[in-house]
Amino acid sequence: MSNKALLVTGGAGFIGSNYITSFLEKYPDWQLVNLDKLTYAGNVDNLSAVNDLDRYHFVHGDVADETVVNEIFRVFDIEGIIHFAAESHVDKSIMDSNPFILTNVLGTGVLLEAARKDWEAKGVLKERRFHHISTDEVYGSLEAEGKFTEETPYNPRNPYSATKAAANMLVKSYYTTYGMNVVLSSSSNNYGPRQHDEKLIPTIIRKALSLERIPIYGDGMNVRDWLYVGDHCQAIDRIFHDGEAGESYNVGGGNERTNLELTHYICDQLDRVKPHFLAEKDLQSYRELITFVDDRPGHDRRYAVDDSKIRRQLGWSPQVSYLDGLKDTVEWYVTKWEEVLQ
Repeated sequence: MSNKALLVTGGAGFIGSNYITSFLEKYPDWQLVNLDKLTYAGNVDNLSAVNDLDRYHFVHGDVADETVVNEIFRVFDIEGIIHFAAESHVDKSIMDSNPFILTNVLGTGVLLEAARKDWEAKGVLKERRFHHISTDEVYGSLEAEGKFTEETPYNPRNPYSATKAAANMLVKSYYTTYGMNVVLSSSSNNYGPRQHDEKLIPTIIRKALSLERIPIYGDGMNVRDWLYVGDHCQAIDRIFHDGEAGESYNVGGGNERTNLELTHYICDQLDRVKPHFLAEKDLQSYRELITFVDDRPGHDRRYAVDDSKIRRQLGWSPQVSYLDGLKDTVEWYVTKWEEVLQ
């Protein structure tokens, strides 16, 4: 078997695991190396569909560890990189930013430098691709109107988004300084199966099914654009293969909802599929568990991305509707919950 491979970092996490599963199914001739530290957000069970494949290779290690990263390049002929690995929980970054600086900034730098040295030595720096996965949070916050474009200046407002903005700048510098074949993509909020329990949608479902208070920051009117993870994976694949070197691409779902609207919809779905739990606390609806709590420091009011560039240049558009995707997501978490209780 050829030792040429795609390197994916953070592939045991939510988006990374969904991407790896779809990539290996779509491209049977590729090998894939997954480098993951397995922090709180990573889980090898997310990759149960591919763990036994001969062309899938898992490396338990830190993207900021030069020894581990350089060894991967020594053993495998890395043809491309998709860099998901990141500390991404905003609340955790507010409590302690150091892990975010180490993974998101230093880790990106270590990976870029290892790729640059290997690809320069092989004379393929302009051919092989480094795809950095970013977030719309680097742009800051929006008022009621307008959307972020790829030209919107960065204005991060919490330690997590600040470290992602720093990583973006590092990646861009390797294009302008060395001519490395890089692309960047920033997506709106993802949802779907296998997301970590501390994220908003899993938290709503977990709290509701436990008949605990469902915490909503502030007045619940913060707006997010929701993108189904499968659609995001298709966008990543399109950008990795066909995006223009040095360019950034926004990926959106076109589904702006307030946090309160989202919570109401999930509660209504749970009323439909798990009504019998409510009798334990004499409730008529899971909506009665919604509780407003003090707002998060620096909580961005609204995110929305203009993704006309990827639609126009690469022909991508989301295929899963918000209602269908969220319905399937709720049912997936309910099934997982039932398995835990058995």
